[in-house]
Amino acid sequence: MAHDDNPENILNPQSNWSEMWFYQKTVVLYHLTCNFTSRFLPSHGDRTVDQMIQAARSGKQNIVEGMTDGVTSTETEIKLLNVARGSIQELKEDYEDFLIRNKLSLWNNQHPKYNAMLDYCRGHNLLEDYSPYFMRWSPEVMANVAITLSHMVDKMMLSHLKKLEEKFLKNGGIREKMMRARLDYRNKQNKLKN
Repeated sequence: MAHDDNPENILNPQSNWSEMWFYQKTVVLYHLTCNFTSRFLPSHGDRTVDQMIQAARSGKQNIVEGMTDGVTSTETEIKLLNVARGSIQELKEDYEDFLIRNKLSLWNNQHPKYNAMLDYCRGHNLLEDYSPYFMRWSPEVMANVAITLSHMVDKMMLSHLKKLEEKFLKNGGIREKMMRARLDYRNKQNKLKN
C-alpha cells in the first residue's frame, strides 16, 4: 500500500489492490468457487450455487471498490473491506457445510495432508498457481483449500484494516485534511501579505 503522510495532500494515495496478497487470494477463491460449484453442486434447484458464487465475487469486488473509494474516504474503504470480509466468511461457511453434509473431512493439523496444503496456500497467491488443479482436485481437497484461503484472507484483511484504523486516527478523514489544507493555504497567504 502506498503511503503519503504529507499534510498538504487531501486525497489518500491510490492503493494497488492487485498486488495485495489478500486480493490475489480472493481472485483464486472466486474462480475456484465457480469451478467447484459447476463440478460438485447441482446446476438447478440449489440456491447454494448462486450464493457461493455471489459471496466469492462480493469478497473480491468489495476490495476493489473499497480501495478505489479509499482515495477520498478511509471510512468508506474500511466499511467496504469489512463487507468483503463478511462475504468471504459466508463463503467459508458454505464450504464447511458442504463437507459436513457430504460426510467429508474438514482438515486440521492432525490430517496427513493439512501441512502440505497450508504451506502451498501460504506460498501461492495467484490464480495460475491453482487453476491447473481445479479439474483434478476432489471435492474434499477443493473445499479445504477454499476454507484455508478464506482463513488467510480474513487474517490479512484484519491486519490491513488495523493499519487503516491507525492511519485514520493519525491523519483523520478527508474533512480534516481539507480543513488543514485550507488553513495551511490561508496561513501561507497571510505570511505573503505581511
